Amino acid sequence: GNEAKLVSGEAKGEKGVFTGRHAGSDDLVWFPQETLEKLTIGDKIQIKAIGAGLKLLDYPDIGVNKMSPKLLDSLGIKEKDGKLVVPVVKEIPGYLMGSGIGWSTNTEPVDYDIQTTDPKQVKKFNLESLRLGDIVCLRDQLCINGRGHWKGAVTVGVIVHGASDYAGHGPGVNPILSTKEGRLDVEIVEKANIADYFGLN
Repeated sequence: GNEAKLVSGEAKGEKGVFTGRHAGSDDLVWFPQETLEKLTIGDKIQIKAIGAGLKLLDYPDIGVNKMSPKLLDSLGIKEKDGKLVVPVVKEIPGYLMGSGIGWSTNTEPVDYDIQTTDPKQVKKFNLESLRLGDIVCLRDQLCINGRGHWKGAVTVGVIVHGASDYAGHGPGVNPILSTKEGRLDVEIVEKANIADYFGLN
């Protein structure tokens, strides 16, 4: 959700939106098509990092990660019965999470993957319908100090890359909210995508 600005090359000065991080080395940025056509290898992009250290003071048990205040405000979160309720397009069972589980003690550097190597599970949970930028819920996954299984935990994340045929891999998720205390819940909606929230096309 943070502003990205080109600081070199033909498109210098043009702006986009930071949309996620893949495997620590790839920062993902959206630019309008007319800007993309001006880019060349080696162009430099500056990210205005707003939101590092963001905390929910009334919900200190909910960890916040890689999220700008702009995205937090755009999610349509409601308070209900002492919980925060986030609109998402899909709930993913924790057992489908693969690559990235247990990596590091920090959720910041990388995403982690919904495994899509089992066609029956892909069909059962309609994983082919996932789109870049979709907001999803990961059940029984805790992503505060690293990523891993925690029965009853809830994590909300953004889809940042597509499916894969490699074992343990699939659509990548950047966790943005996570708790083990049960004060985070979701509602399934037809559309919950950062492209709609930020007017990206």
